[in-house]
Amino acid sequence: MNKNYYAILMAGGIGSRFWPVSTKETPKQFHDMLGAGQTLIQKTFSRLSKLIPVENILILTNENYNSIVLEQLPMVKQEQVLLEPAMRNTAPCILYASLKIQKENPDAVMVVAPSDHWIEDENAFVQNLQQCFDFCSKENALMTLGIQPTFPNTGFGYIEYDKTDSNPMKKVSQFREKPDYETAKLFLQSGNFLWNGGIFIWSVKSITDAFEKFQPQMNSLFQKGFESYNTAEEKSFIADNYSSAENISIDYAVMEKASNVYVLPAIFDWNDLGTWGSLHEKLPKDDNNNAVVNAKVLLQNSSSNIISTAKEKLVIIDGLEDFIIVDKDNVLLIYPKSKEQEIKGIVAQLQ
Repeated sequence: MNKNYYAILMAGGIGSRFWPVSTKETPKQFHDMLGAGQTLIQKTFSRLSKLIPVENILILTNENYNSIVLEQLPMVKQEQVLLEPAMRNTAPCILYASLKIQKENPDAVMVVAPSDHWIEDENAFVQNLQQCFDFCSKENALMTLGIQPTFPNTGFGYIEYDKTDSNPMKKVSQFREKPDYETAKLFLQSGNFLWNGGIFIWSVKSITDAFEKFQPQMNSLFQKGFESYNTAEEKSFIADNYSSAENISIDYAVMEKASNVYVLPAIFDWNDLGTWGSLHEKLPKDDNNNAVVNAKVLLQNSSSNIISTAKEKLVIIDGLEDFIIVDKDNVLLIYPKSKEQEIKGIVAQLQ
């Protein structure tokens, strides 16, 4: 394995649209959402370790989840777990992790990957990642893996690339915000738009240079602690300074400002598992399009539902169509799939 390859695994989100399974105490990345025998973070770590040395995979998470990470990934040492004392979106934590890596290995090339996505063909993922690593090892490039859109999704941002570019790595023209349905249909018809899957690849030099150029204030804040990184003093520096960083995503902070941004259209099947509906898409279905996680079911006149319970729980349903049925501890959720985006608001009300 190449000792210059690193990964930053993003595992700090709350995943409130997957309530009541995903909670603030135990978010969705720490659950086996598909009943596959591994949690989402375990699956992602395993996929990355096909190409990246285990000791070079850093996990970025909230300090509340430290013990869960170490329990679910026993091969990881404490120093590989970077704890955010405050939620500040993706740019500050990526800069922090990148400077740590730069101090250890200035020749590093890295991937930044969410911990809660589902990728079916892992060999195709590794093949695409290797292509990106090869490119970023030679070029001053900020890369992202773009996902081939399969329908006009209004829940994702899009990446537009130059139609005339015949290279495998396409120069990005611009990032586009989540569109309305008609705009999303136009994007698909154009043929040069990809979903933004939030997977980034770059050399440590390219990304730290970009932060220096586009986020001088944030860069200055984290550079102050450079001498402390990878030492016993790092923890107190981060505790004292991290919350002063601007709350901003890597897309806004760097990617939308830089001119050296490239995208590789991915060849693997991908799902961001953002909602119960997206989970329904990935699960095996019965003849009536019902998907089941763990439960034993007796279904009559029921179609297009997703049912998730404790293992072997018997669930009997008659006359339900397109519903989310989730039984978890002391909560039972029965909710129309068409209104799944509102679950996040319900969680906020309950809190």
